[in-house]
Amino acid sequence: MILGDSYCYTGGKAFDPALPTVVFIHGAQNDHSVWALQSRYLAHHGFGVLALDLPGHGRSSGPAKRSVEEMAAWLLSVLDAAGARQAALVGHSMGSLIALEAAHQAPERITRLALLGCTYPMKVSDALLDAALNAESDAIDMVNIWSHSSMAQKPSCPGPGFSVMGMSKRLMERISAQGEPGLFHTDFTACNAYANGDAAAASVRCPVQFIFGGKDMMTPPRSSKALLAALPGARTVTVDAGHQMMAEQPDAVLDALAAFLR
Repeated sequence: MILGDSYCYTGGKAFDPALPTVVFIHGAQNDHSVWALQSRYLAHHGFGVLALDLPGHGRSSGPAKRSVEEMAAWLLSVLDAAGARQAALVGHSMGSLIALEAAHQAPERITRLALLGCTYPMKVSDALLDAALNAESDAIDMVNIWSHSSMAQKPSCPGPGFSVMGMSKRLMERISAQGEPGLFHTDFTACNAYANGDAAAASVRCPVQFIFGGKDMMTPPRSSKALLAALPGARTVTVDAGHQMMAEQPDAVLDALAAFLR
């Protein structure tokens, strides 16, 4: 689905704003495809799905937005263009900050928040920021290794015969090849600079669910204690995965989301 210069995957069904809307927001150097299973299932089970490509990522034209606040405002403009008055937001990593900020900017429009691989502040190390700017292939390797709980998935992996790490790496390489120079650094800088999380959490008025990867090294669950304290009514679910939980444990993530959204 094309809305102006923005692309949204609708899960194989035509988007219907009369249905409960669910918006999926990807993280740094990714696109809508990280939500392939979850978005498609919900689109075929009673939801209107918009899995976004953020500006400058995937099929959405650039330039990329430079701050979480700008990305959240853009997201709300996409809802306007799609004719969706309200929506549940599902965000991963950088996308979780965008979801949180969107709930701050327009609390009356957000019905639920699902935050995956989320922490605040979401600080990025100087070494990773430098690599993202000056040695992007090294940054991709670093993030890919740190984002998965295992170098090789067990035989019972939901995607047997596929390289979970290989697919994640190839996606980041493709986003790099298609996007503007320094996109990875732009995304990481936005995460690193975001400073409105406390105010955003205080303004949330809808149900919230955190989904943690029990083996997440990028945003370990223990790093979210302050944010959890600011959202005392939030539910928490932990899946046996690293940061890229949607790929490592797609069914467990889907089960958690489906139960929460219903």
